[in-house]
Amino acid sequence: MGKRDKKPEASAPAAPFHNPFAALGLKREELPAGPAPAPVKAEEPKGPQGPQGPKGPARAVVRMERKGRGGKEVTVVEQLGLPAAELEKWLKALKGGLGCGGTVEEDTLVLQGDQRERLPALLEARGVRRVTVG
Repeated sequence: MGKRDKKPEASAPAAPFHNPFAALGLKREELPAGPAPAPVKAEEPKGPQGPQGPKGPARAVVRMERKGRGGKEVTVVEQLGLPAAELEKWLKALKGGLGCGGTVEEDTLVLQGDQRERLPALLEARGVRRVTVG
């Protein structure tokens, strides 16, 4: 038995086999000048504003729970005093900021995992004036 000859490697093509837009690059100089870009206006923030940013709930109580949840740790945010629709918005923002799951149970936010160290900074950024960690 002899050695097997290796197949010669084919060189990679410089461009795609068929690029339907290749000829358009040459026509770019022929195009007329478009309208000037509009100046960007700074949007005014909506809603009531306080001296420290957006006005939010006066306080929030953050605590960790394990009872009745199959041994899983959850972080509970209570006493926000927000309507149900607003709680859903806050939950979505906090879940995105913390990278965890969560739900609304009655008038509390329940976030998966022990988030007691990271959560107060996010709540204060959303306008909560006093955060109590228990």
